[in-house]
Amino acid sequence: MRTITTTDALAAFCQEAAKRPYVTVDTEFLRERTYYSKLCLIQLAYQDEAGADAVLVDPLVNGLSLEPLYDLYRDHGCVKVFHAARQDLEIFYVDAQVIPEPLFDTQVAAMVCGFGEQVGYETLVRKIAKADLDKSSRFTDWSRRPLTDAQAKYALADVTHLRDIYEYLSDRLAKSGRAKWVTEEMAVLEDPETYQADPENAWKRVKTRTQSGKFLAIVRELARFREIYAQARNVPRNRVFKDDALVELASTKPQSEQDLSRSRLLLREARKGDIAAGILKAVKDGLATDPDDAPKVDNQRTKLQVNPALADMLRVLLKAKTDDAEVAPKLIASSSDLDALAAGNRDVVALKGWRREVFGHDALRLCEGQVGLAVKGQKVVTVTL
Repeated sequence: MRTITTTDALAAFCQEAAKRPYVTVDTEFLRERTYYSKLCLIQLAYQDEAGADAVLVDPLVNGLSLEPLYDLYRDHGCVKVFHAARQDLEIFYVDAQVIPEPLFDTQVAAMVCGFGEQVGYETLVRKIAKADLDKSSRFTDWSRRPLTDAQAKYALADVTHLRDIYEYLSDRLAKSGRAKWVTEEMAVLEDPETYQADPENAWKRVKTRTQSGKFLAIVRELARFREIYAQARNVPRNRVFKDDALVELASTKPQSEQDLSRSRLLLREARKGDIAAGILKAVKDGLATDPDDAPKVDNQRTKLQVNPALADMLRVLLKAKTDDAEVAPKLIASSSDLDALAAGNRDVVALKGWRREVFGHDALRLCEGQVGLAVKGQKVVTVTL
């Protein structure tokens, strides 16, 4: 097991990897006590007719630059293969504003190939690579040095088996003509906006039952302050105050630290000092918000009149179509998407791209009364009306 600890060694490996058709990548990181993930380890591997190589890269070593890796990420001649890439990619984007291209996510590809919804790496290793993973190092502190042999072996397994999984899935996609489906799905992961936590939009993650403009204005200001504070100090947003406390504050509208002391949900350290001052200012700014500038909740779906019988028929159609296509149903449409379709909304992802080919076209025909559903043997099929 080889560990790279110098920029020159990383550059040498990445230059060799760039000559190969693909390289597999994984990371180990910590995020329990920080806002941004702390990168602790990078695993890389490639394979071709000339041989194979797999290494660990230690980003915690002083003086090691990741720029050779980022050069590899920018090389369009080599596919960068991840499994469940979202968090890994965020780390690299935050660090260097770089997103690997071209990109391949085996979790997405596995869903397209019928392995189920959000299939885990361990499942793919077992079913495709015919191997078992040692899970003993799954919950470990990857920032501690030196790494044990067990940790190193566990980490390398995340990219060595990934080679077999990638080759199997890419071959299956090529034979089925579905490679373009995965390419469409990669667009979200390749979009920089996916990794930008904008404080202005932080309020949209907070679940509330009240849609009052004034209430939501306070929620927006509190969420914005919390996001800015957490980012600046690199602490989890819940360490500032949790969502339930935020909603309580928007309801009680505290005007002083004495008011904050009466909160049932606010952390003790948030009742004074910088956090308390930020809360009080956020509440004040929220109360002063012009009604025209208050957040607007999209009530389109709540106002739609869902036809429950049609929604149920769409669920049956989705199950039938995804069974035939051997693709995970949730990759095509969510339950709320089906309700929206049954209520007349046509701006849903299930009607676009490859999803329309698999499900959306017949779903529209069903909604418009052009086809019905019938049972034929063990299958549900559409029949022209």
